[in-house]
This record gives sequence, structure tokens and C-alpha cells, in this order.
Amino acid sequence: METEEKVKECFKSAKKDEERDKKHKGLLTVEPNQKKAKEYLERAKESLEFCDFYRKRGADYKIPEEWFYSLYYCALAILTKFGVESRSQRCTALFIGYLREKGLIEYDEEFINRIVVHKEKDKELDVDERERVKYGSWIKSDDVRERYDKMMNLSRKAISQCEEIVFSNEALNVPKKLIG
Repeated sequence: METEEKVKECFKSAKKDEERDKKHKGLLTVEPNQKKAKEYLERAKESLEFCDFYRKRGADYKIPEEWFYSLYYCALAILTKFGVESRSQRCTALFIGYLREKGLIEYDEEFINRIVVHKEKDKELDVDERERVKYGSWIKSDDVRERYDKMMNLSRKAISQCEEIVFSNEALNVPKKLIG
């Protein structure tokens, strides 16, 4: 199934859930909220501050989770700018990917790929690493220390690109064909 169809399904399933008075697990259109988008950006920045704190404390196992969330909060800020509420990591990544594919935003594909959830066992990405380190028994990691500067720079770049989208004066709307 192509990205557009998957995104449509995220909107469709959320609408059905809402009609049944259930919490949705997809994407729902809401009013765009600049204040909330800025708050997500602040959370993304705060996640990077926590990385520095955890690094100084030697709590390496906490850092990948903060890298992930810095990128995820950026995605949520963009959705909020578009007037979309998400309760699904999968649908969040799909929608951001769709916006990028269609040229509606300038946002590096790598940022999107790092929040993607895969069902296939042979595909392991940042989401899987976040879960592995969150529930693992180790505290320090050579791998985390080796990747620290690269991941911090990547997260800062994502925040910068996200700020350009969130603070633009351009009205950003969900394409009508996605919500029928």
C-alpha cells in the first residue's frame, strides 16, 4: 500500500473511533495550534538538554530515548501546525513522510525514518533501540558514547528545520484528499 493510502487509512480509522466514542489510534483533524506547536518544539529542545544531563551522570541508557523523543516532538509540532492530532507513532511518521514526498514541507527523510515503527522483525531502527535500552539491564554503552555527537547534531538539525516550518507565516493545511 502506498503512503497516501496508508495516511488516508490513519484519518479514516481515527474518525470511525471518534464516531464510536472511542479514543482514536490514528490521525484526526483539529484546529491548527501555533502555541502547542511551539510547546512541542520546547520539549524537543529539552530532550537534548536531558541528553547532556544523562551523559554527565553516566546514564547512557536514557540517551537514545531522548534522541528519539526530540525527533518525535518535532514531528508532533509539525502535525500541530497542520491541525492534526496523532495517537500513533506509525501514523505520525507516515503523515510527515507524505508531506515531505509531496513537497509540502522541507524536512530531512532521515528524521522521519528515525521515528518509523516497523512490524518486520528484520528491520531495526531507533524505535527498536529506544525500547531495547529502556527495558535493558545495562547502564553505560560504548555505542551511545560513539554516536553521541552525531545524534545530537542530527537532532539539532531536525529542530532547526522544524522551527522553519512551525514559525513560517504560511498557512499549512491537510490536503483534502486525505480526509475525504
